[in-house]
Amino acid sequence: MTKVIKIRKGLDIPLKGKADKVKTAVGQIDEIGLSPDSFPGLTPKVVVKEGDRVKAGDALFVNKRCPSVSFASPVSGTVVSVLRGERRKVLNVVVKADSSPEYADFGVKDIETMNGRDVIEKLLSGGLFGYINQLPYAVSTTPEVLPKAIFVSALRDKPLAADFEYELLGNEYDFHTGLTALSKIAKTYLGIGRGQSAESLRRAKDVEVNIFDGPCPAGNVGVQVNHIDPVNKGEVVWTVDPTAVIFFGRLFNKGKVDLRRTIAVVGSEVKKPSYADVLVGQKINSILQGNISDGNVRIINGNVLTGKKCSTDDFLDAHASELTVIPEGDNADELLGWIMPRFRQFSTNHSYFSWLSGKKDYVLDARVKGGERRMIMSGEYDKVMPMDIYPEYLVKAIIAGDIDKMEALGIYEVSPEDFALPEFVDSSKLELQSIIRRGLDMLRKENG
Repeated sequence: MTKVIKIRKGLDIPLKGKADKVKTAVGQIDEIGLSPDSFPGLTPKVVVKEGDRVKAGDALFVNKRCPSVSFASPVSGTVVSVLRGERRKVLNVVVKADSSPEYADFGVKDIETMNGRDVIEKLLSGGLFGYINQLPYAVSTTPEVLPKAIFVSALRDKPLAADFEYELLGNEYDFHTGLTALSKIAKTYLGIGRGQSAESLRRAKDVEVNIFDGPCPAGNVGVQVNHIDPVNKGEVVWTVDPTAVIFFGRLFNKGKVDLRRTIAVVGSEVKKPSYADVLVGQKINSILQGNISDGNVRIINGNVLTGKKCSTDDFLDAHASELTVIPEGDNADELLGWIMPRFRQFSTNHSYFSWLSGKKDYVLDARVKGGERRMIMSGEYDKVMPMDIYPEYLVKAIIAGDIDKMEALGIYEVSPEDFALPEFVDSSKLELQSIIRRGLDMLRKENG
C-alpha cells in the first residue's frame, strides 16, 4: 500500500517564468563538454587526448580513486580539447560532434534475468554508474560499498522546476527498466508528489512508492531519506536522479548510451519559457539561442536555488533539469532603498507589504541584498527545513571544524541542496550550501 508522508515545514517561492508544457527546437549540436564538476567528490583522470575519435558511450575520464567508474561521452566525434583551470584542474572534456551519431554497442540485456552484480557491471561498462550519488557525503558513488537502500525522487518542487511527468512521456518503459535494475541491487524507494497522477509513477513495479505532500523541499531526496530510512554512521544509501534512471533503462533496452533529456528553460528573463530536448553537456548558447531578454541577466546552469552561474559559452551540467535566466539586479535603482513599503517583491516575513497582495508570481533578481554578518540564531532554518536535525547548530559546528559535533548533529544525512532554502531565508547572508559542502568534504577526508 502506498504511504502518504505529510511535510509541514518548507517554503514555495512563487517566481515568474515557469515553463509551458510545449517543446521548442534547439540549435544544432556542434560540440559538447562533459565536466567532472558535475559529479561531486570526483577526482578525474582523463583517458582521452586531443584528436582522439570517440563513440557515444566511450569513456572520456574515470574516477582516479576507482578507475572502474568511467564517464561516457554523450556524442560521437573528435576530442578537440581538455580545458583546465588552476593547478591543472580538469574543467571540461570537449568533443566536436559528428553530424550522424555513432554509438558504442553494449548489448541488449533482459533485466529480469540479471542480478545486482550484473546490473552494476553493466552500468560500469556503459560509463553511467557515476550518475549514482551516495549519502553520506553527497558524492558520486563507487561500487566498493553496497547500499542498504536506493532512493529516487520524481518530485521536483523547487522554484520553476521542470515537471518530471512531462519528461517521462514516451520514456515510461525505459524508466521502469531502470527502476527494476536498481531494485536488483538493493531495496528501492520511489518518492512522488500528491499532485503527480501518472500511472507509470503511482503504480511503478519492483519499488516502494511513497507520496510526499507538502511544500518545497519535499522533493529533495535527502528529505525523503530522512523520513523513510535515515542514514546512520557506517551506513550508505544511494540516490539517483529520475532522468538517470531513464538513462539506465535505455542502456539495458537498447544496448547503447543515450544521454538525451528534456529540460525546462525558465525564468522571468526568458521570452518563451518552455521545454527542450537536449543532450547532457550541450552548449548553452545552442539551447537559449536568442530566447532571453536584452539587458544584464544571470544565466543559471540548473535550478535557481542550487544551480551555478554560467555564460552562453558554457556547457549544460550533467544533472541540470533546468536552465534559468533571471535579472542580475546590479542596475537596480530603488527610491529610499529598503525603507520603502514594497508590494512587488517577495518576502518570507511581513517586512514587505507584498503579503497583502495574495498569491502571485514575483520577479526576483540575483542580488543578495545585504552583506555577510555574524550568524543569527533565530530559528529561521528550522521553519523551512523538514528534517530531524538542528541545522543552525550543524552549520556552527562545521564553521568551527568540530567533527564530533558534526557527526552528532546529523551531517551524515544532509547534502548541500537541503540547505538551499535556509540559505534563501538566512538573515546572515551565509553561503550555507558551500559551508555544508566544506563540512562533508572535511568529514570524508577524516574518515578516509
